[in-house]
Order: sequence, then structure tokens, then C-alpha cells
Amino acid sequence: MSTETDLKTRSDNKCELCGATDHLGVYDVPPESGGSADKAVYICEPCKSQIENPDSMDANHWRCLNDSMWSQQPAVQVMAWRMLNRLRGEGWPVDLLDMLYLDDETLAWAKATGEAADDGDAVVHKDSNGAVLSAGDTVTLIKDLVVKGGGFTAKRGTAVRNISLVADVPEHIEGRVNGQQIVILTEFVKKN
Repeated sequence: MSTETDLKTRSDNKCELCGATDHLGVYDVPPESGGSADKAVYICEPCKSQIENPDSMDANHWRCLNDSMWSQQPAVQVMAWRMLNRLRGEGWPVDLLDMLYLDDETLAWAKATGEAADDGDAVVHKDSNGAVLSAGDTVTLIKDLVVKGGGFTAKRGTAVRNISLVADVPEHIEGRVNGQQIVILTEFVKKN
């Protein structure tokens, strides 16, 4: 079987990134190549042209990554990770990147082209024990906290579900306590 035939079968004859059914072709995921279906994706012409010409990117086109990032194919995961990193400035891709898990080998492949080279500048939120926090996590308060302007005290042991991360401040998260959305310092929480 040829690589293209393998990819057509694997993708059900659809673009593996956006699901389109027209103008499909094989795209070797750099720097890996060699004509293997495991190192390529089957994508449409609009996806390919935006990958190869970042200046022509349409951020809304890539909202499809919300679905395709869950593919079991490492090549598709790599392309989803790279495109989400290119679109980081839009805001919504950051939440998807927080959810996207790549094993070490796949992540190394994704980073091999220098995508997200500034990843070291990324804001990392850590709880009181040093565990990395992600949007949507549940945390527990480790200290009674007086909520300014709220008129109540958030008690130690209170679970705060589905937290949000404050983008530019690694010491702040947001969560709902007693029906109010509040900002909480990460030093006063532990991840569940």
C-alpha cells in the first residue's frame, strides 16, 4: 500500500486537521519524513497553505483543532500542537494547549522545528507544594482567607472547582467560592 492510500484509510478520506473532504493531499510532518504514513498527515489545501505561509493564517479556521487535537495519531497531535502554539496570541489556543497531552517522544518531535521556542517565557502557575496548576483543576484552600469586598471568609479546606489561571500573573488564580468569583493567591491552595 502507498502512503496516500494508508492515510486515506486512516483519515476516512477527510482532512485530519479540519475535517474537510476536498483538495486533500499528503503532508510530511517536518523534520520527520521518509514517506511513512506514521510521519505524515492527510490534509486539505487550505490547511497546508496556512501551515506553509503563517502570514495567511485565519485563526477561526483553526478552531477545528479543538477536535483534531484528540487524535490518537502522533503526527496529527504534533501538527495540532504546532498550530496552537502559532496561534497562542489569540487567547483560546492557550486553553487547548493546557489540555493537550503529548508523550515525551511526540513532544520532542513537535518542538524539533523550533515551534514555541519562547516556551520558557510561559507563565506557570504552581500551588503551595509546587504542583503545576492548569485551567479547570480543583484546588483546596490551605488557610482561611478574608475575601475583600465579599463580606465573608473562605474557610480552610474549601474546594474550589474549575479554576481559571490569570494569564500574566503566576501567583493568581480565579475560582468561585460561596457563589462569588474571586482571585486567590496560589500560595494558599493545594491541587487535588
